[in-house]
Amino acid sequence: MPVSALCPAQEIRPPLQHVLEGMNRIATYAAALGLAAGAAVGLSACGGSSSSSSSTSSGSKAAAAGDTVSLKSVSGVGAVLVDSKGFALYSPDQEKSGTVRCIGSCTTIWVPLTLSKGVSAPTASSSLMSKLGTVMRPDGKSQVTFDGKPLYRFSPDGSPGKVTGNGATDQFGGRSFTWHVVSSGKTQTTTMPTTTSSGY
Repeated sequence: MPVSALCPAQEIRPPLQHVLEGMNRIATYAAALGLAAGAAVGLSACGGSSSSSSSTSSGSKAAAAGDTVSLKSVSGVGAVLVDSKGFALYSPDQEKSGTVRCIGSCTTIWVPLTLSKGVSAPTASSSLMSKLGTVMRPDGKSQVTFDGKPLYRFSPDGSPGKVTGNGATDQFGGRSFTWHVVSSGKTQTTTMPTTTSSGY
């Protein structure tokens, strides 16, 4: 038989091979997609379970440390007031009367302890509750007070249980402030006073 007679059959093989290979690929992709879909459903189910567990865990922690203010003993300082996350709370001498003077850029360093939306009053143990109150800030938020003094968190403290701003002095917008960590008793000044100057 002439060689040329074999050409058509030889020409058919490559396309047929490509088709078969293509079908194999499609089957492989379909299987891969099936596995991916199954994995996605599994992950979704796991995620839902994990989220629920995490939420329950977080809820338990929140319930255990839900008070707006509590007392915590800090080495070298004494028993100080802390917020619900354990950060030390301070107040400046200039706000003893309950008048809020730390506003504007001052609040980027000294963060006011304010009530969350929908919360009408701060909470604490019975020994502290009688001294807690609130004062309205210029922005309309309710700031928690202790013995009439507005409470603030010191940003540079960085983490719960640290007290680095006790005795600090600074100035914002021409107003001078001297800060002290708040306590139900006496505390020690363990850090050198700092000076910060900024406009509003």
